[in-house]
Amino acid sequence: MLQVIVDISLSSDEYLAHYQQRVTDVIAVSRDGRRVRFPSSLLQPYLLHNGIHGCFRISFTDTGKFNAIERL
Repeated sequence: MLQVIVDISLSSDEYLAHYQQRVTDVIAVSRDGRRVRFPSSLLQPYLLHNGIHGCFRISFTDTGKFNAIERL
């Protein structure tokens, strides 16, 4: 299984564009330098009053499909 670790920092105002579906994807750079694109809806469970901040592990299947996301 493939995994990447990304650091994400989105203010509540920035996430609002995702919530309103004006923006549907997040593009982040993993700690090892890979560019990762994934649906912003995956971050909704981690939304707090000040936005989304933290380190996340995203895992994919061997075929590159999303498997899971977790806050570290």
